Amino acid sequence: MTRLLVGSEGTLGLITEITLKLQGIPEAIRSARCSFRSVDEACQAVMMTIQYGIPVARIELLDEMSVRAANQHSGLDLPEVPLLLLEFHGSDAGVVEQSDTFAQIAEEFGGFDIAATSTPEERNKLWQARHDMYWASLGLRPGAKGISTDVCVPISKLADCVSAARSKAEEMGLIAPIVGHVGDGNFHALLLIDMESAEEREKADTYVSWLNDLAISMEGTCTGEHGIGQGKRPYLVRELGETTRFMAAVKAALDPDNILNPGKILIDG
Repeated sequence: MTRLLVGSEGTLGLITEITLKLQGIPEAIRSARCSFRSVDEACQAVMMTIQYGIPVARIELLDEMSVRAANQHSGLDLPEVPLLLLEFHGSDAGVVEQSDTFAQIAEEFGGFDIAATSTPEERNKLWQARHDMYWASLGLRPGAKGISTDVCVPISKLADCVSAARSKAEEMGLIAPIVGHVGDGNFHALLLIDMESAEEREKADTYVSWLNDLAISMEGTCTGEHGIGQGKRPYLVRELGETTRFMAAVKAALDPDNILNPGKILIDG
C-alpha cells in the first residue's frame, strides 16, 4: 500500500503513522560551485557527472537570472552566468577526490570560477542562498507575485528543455528565473507576474501549459515535485492516457463516497 499511497495527495487514504529511519552524519561534507557560459554547458556537465558515476549528494542549477537574484539578496559576488552547486558526502579523502573529478569534467564543458570547500560556514552560506531563491527572485520584480511551476525530463533531454524554457519566457516577455534539482532532471521556473493584469495571468497560464506539453513530448512528466493537484490534472491525462482510467477505478474502489480529498489529481474524481 505504501507505493500506492505515496503521491496520491490524500485521495486514496490518510497516513496515520510514519516510521522515521535515521542515518548517520557523513564523516565529511564538501561543497563545490562552478560557473558556465551557458545553461547548455552546465547541463552537459551534469549529464557527464552522472554518467561518470560520481556519488553526488545534491546538484543544483541556477540560471543567470537566479544568480543575479542570489547576489542581490544574499550579498554574494558570483559571476552572473549559469551556476552549478554541488555537495559530496563521504570520507575526508573521498569528498576531495569527488570534487576534483567533477572539476575536471566541468572544465571540459567550459566551466570556470570553480571552487570547493569543506568549511561549514562557507558551505552554509552557499546553500542558504539557494534555499532563499524564492524570496531572492521576487526582488527581480518588486511587487510581483511568483507563480512556480516545475517539470522533469530525462537527463539526456535536460539541456534542450531548460534552454527552450528560457527562450520561450524571453519570447513571451516573462521574467522567469530557473533553478533545478538537475541530478534527476527536475527544474522549476518562477514566473513573476502582476496579478492585477489579466494579460499577464493569461501569459503565465500559456507558458505553464506550453512547458508541460514540452516536457511530456520529451518523455518527461508535467510535474517532478509539485504534484498534480488541481492545476495539472489535464496534463496527467495527456501524459498517461488510458492509465488514468485505472487510477480512477482504484480511487472509486478505495473511496466509493469520494470523501478523500475530492477534486484532486483525477478529473473525474
